[in-house]
Amino acid sequence: MHFWDRHKTITCYYETLTRSVCEQYELTQMEYDILMFLYNNPLYNTAADIVKVRKSTKSHVSTSLRLLENKGLVEKKLCEDNKKHIEIILLDSAQKIIEAGLNVQKEFVQNMFRGLTEEEIVMCKSVFSKICNNAENCLKDRQ
Repeated sequence: MHFWDRHKTITCYYETLTRSVCEQYELTQMEYDILMFLYNNPLYNTAADIVKVRKSTKSHVSTSLRLLENKGLVEKKLCEDNKKHIEIILLDSAQKIIEAGLNVQKEFVQNMFRGLTEEEIVMCKSVFSKICNNAENCLKDRQ
């Protein structure tokens, strides 16, 4: 179980890297994470998608989206054929934050995979994907 105790180290390192972007643009970690999620996952563009995929709470996502909207970084768009479906659109004003975030993500990936061969990276991604799928299935079984 040592692995499970140590996985938080990776998250802590990522948050340390992103802190400068958050401070520069006066964002909370959750606001930053949502912006980057929307950019990196354009097919998942609703609050429900963010909650489901990121395993975040509805209240935190809702609050962060409202703050991002107030800051002029995102807007909500009502779907014409389904009034309950509200898409979250990244605005051009978020572009500088996204660029800074992409640079941080690139640095993070380079540092996390430093010293690994291409084969090891592929294997690591494959194993991690299987572990995550197992966890997803276990969560579904418990609900």
